[in-house]
Formats: sequence, structure tokens, C-alpha cells
Amino acid sequence: MKWLTKVLMDGGSVLNIVYAETLDAMGIDRVHIQPTGSPFHGIVPGKHLPRHRGCLTFGDRSAHHLRGSDKYRMETLTFEVVGFHGTYHAILGRPCYAKFMAIHNYTYLKLKMPGLCWVITVGSPFQRAYECEVECCEHAAVIAASRELAAIREEVIEETPDPKRSTESFEPIEGLDLLSSKGKVVCIGTMLSSK
Repeated sequence: MKWLTKVLMDGGSVLNIVYAETLDAMGIDRVHIQPTGSPFHGIVPGKHLPRHRGCLTFGDRSAHHLRGSDKYRMETLTFEVVGFHGTYHAILGRPCYAKFMAIHNYTYLKLKMPGLCWVITVGSPFQRAYECEVECCEHAAVIAASRELAAIREEVIEETPDPKRSTESFEPIEGLDLLSSKGKVVCIGTMLSSK
């Protein structure tokens, strides 16, 4: 079993994301990735991502024969698979929090969830979190300066619908309309005087 050592817990994300290179490193065959028609909401308009269902374990399952070693929890999650490079192995969002009934504390870098007999606490040292943050910022700076960002922008522009070409767009009609209600008259039109 491979370990995901760099996971971002993002309580604001509506998706669980895993990178294709992470699946490759874990030895998961691409035939287990299912195509989907749902869009990559809020990230790349019009882009559709494949999905992978896999088990995720929090806690220490390796010492299951020891007393009190049931401090782990395993659940099956659906991950959106992205083909670009990231600094983390996966990004776990609200669906993960809900499935594990987890509560996070960003200040103490702790995640707590109910286990069979115990509360499971998963944490990270501050130094490791800082290193991940620095690596993420450096990666973002490299991408911003690269041609990859320009290609992604062009792809998004090509796939984004033109709002001016909409057949349901509002077009003002010349003239004046009179509306009356309960004895009051309102004039509506494009040719009205400033009075």
C-alpha cells in the first residue's frame, strides 16, 4: 500500500481531487478511471474530468493486532482525476469531511474524526506544513511564468460561450410604453426626456 504524504485538506472545495501522476505512483491502472460528463466546476469551464473510486484510510492500520490499535478509519471516496502537475498528492474537500465526519483545526494542523472506539487525530508538524506551502508557492510562480498557463487560457477562451451571441439577449425596443396601476401612470422608453 502506498501512502499519500502530501494531502491538502480544503474545506472550501466541493471536490476530492487526485493527480494522475499520484495514481501512477500508487500503481493504479488507468482502466479503473471512469469517464464522466460532469464539468470541473469553478476551475476550468467546459472541461470534463474522469473519476476514480478508491479507499482512503486515516490513522495507523499497520498495527491492527495490538490492543487499542483500531485508531484508523477507512472509507471509499470518489476522486476527480486531473492530468496537470500539482505539489500535493491529493486535495480532499467537503465530500471527504462529510464521509469521515471529520473536524479540522487549521491553527493546530489537526484533523479529528470518530473511529470504532476512539477519536482519531491526524496531524502534521508546523515545519512540514511550511515546507509544503513554500513548495506550492514556488510551483505557482513557475506555472504563472510558463507557456502552460497561456495554453490553458487559450483553451478556456475557446470553450467559453460568447454572451453576445446569445439568442435570448435583451434588446431595447424604440418607443414609449405606458403602464398604469391603481390610477398611477409610469412611462417606460428609450426616448424619454430627463424630466
